[in-house]
Amino acid sequence: MRIKPWLAVAAAVPLLSGTPALAAAPPKVPAGTTAGYVVFDRVAGKIVAHRLAHRGFRSASVIKILIAIDFLERTARPSARDLAQLKIMLRSSDDDAASAFWDRGGKGAIVTRTAKRLGLADTAPPPADKPGFWGYTSLSAYDVARTYRYLMDRAAPRVRDLIVGHLRQATPCGSDGFDQTFGIPGGVPRPWAVKQGWSGFGTVPPVKCSGRPAGGALAAPAAPALSSAAPVAAPVAASAALAPASPAARSRARSGVPDLGRPVLHTTGLVGKDDRLILVLLTAHPAGGGWRDSVKRTTTLARELYLSVSR
Repeated sequence: MRIKPWLAVAAAVPLLSGTPALAAAPPKVPAGTTAGYVVFDRVAGKIVAHRLAHRGFRSASVIKILIAIDFLERTARPSARDLAQLKIMLRSSDDDAASAFWDRGGKGAIVTRTAKRLGLADTAPPPADKPGFWGYTSLSAYDVARTYRYLMDRAAPRVRDLIVGHLRQATPCGSDGFDQTFGIPGGVPRPWAVKQGWSGFGTVPPVKCSGRPAGGALAAPAAPALSSAAPVAAPVAASAALAPASPAARSRARSGVPDLGRPVLHTTGLVGKDDRLILVLLTAHPAGGGWRDSVKRTTTLARELYLSVSR
């Protein structure tokens, strides 16, 4: 049975400190913006917030995590050049490095074999007529969260440590000059390890990257106390057993590029002490929408989503 996104909002939801309380209201998604998200609590072992969890989004640079996993699991001894390219691809979201690994790995075959190995039912490679466009991969918030779970719980330590180590040191500015401090970096307190994604805002950054958190006056909340005490119970309907995407939904995901013509901003990563939370927020914004407004909406959503499960 497919779960309604906020069936459990009125239920008693435990704090990350382990003290039961009423759940905070879920984030309010602005009109014209589409948002899918999943928050997974690694101590509780359950999803504690979700919305449009299986909805397909254009991956943009989030696919670089799968590219890195695939390469490292097929390459026992990466060269010094390989390691340098992985570093800038993961820390600074370098597109040239991603394209080099994409071509070497067989393009869409990377997505096909990695999705099969990780059990990603909503993830599909770019359409056959756009094989070189790795950012046109289709994926869901649920599958991205599952990818982080794979990294933390099942991947070989050398794969996990290299990838997550680079995500912990994500640079404020991407290699293309875009500011990648929106979402989690701009709205959630450290510690975190993040992989961002953006597409549809042109090739020249509309706003010069300053190295400071994007989103203007939006201040990150104070970090709540996160306890590693006994695992807490998840909300009634927000368990890890979210129904998988239907065959029809998977067919639609494979038939084209999600939200083509709309700009997308994605913020994903590990949040909190001992990487307690996996937070994945995928967003598509109105066609023709500007960078500043899209960044502010995404950062506000990330902040409110974090607060909804941590206070």
